[in-house]
Amino acid sequence: MMKMKWVYWLRLYETKFQAGCLVRRMENDWWIYGYDCPREVEVFRSRKGRYGVRFLP
Repeated sequence: MMKMKWVYWLRLYETKFQAGCLVRRMENDWWIYGYDCPREVEVFRSRKGRYGVRFLP
C-alpha cells in the first residue's frame, strides 16, 4: 500500500482565517481550476507562527 504524502501550498498567511479561506476554496472550487478534488485539506501552523495549507491529492 502506497502512503500518501502531504502537499504544501506555497504561501503562508498571517491569520488562520486567511488560510481557512483558501481551504474552503480548495474544497468547493477545485473543479473550476481543473484540479482533482483533494482527499483532505487542512490548515497548519508553522514554527514561526504563520499559517499554511496542506492537502492530500
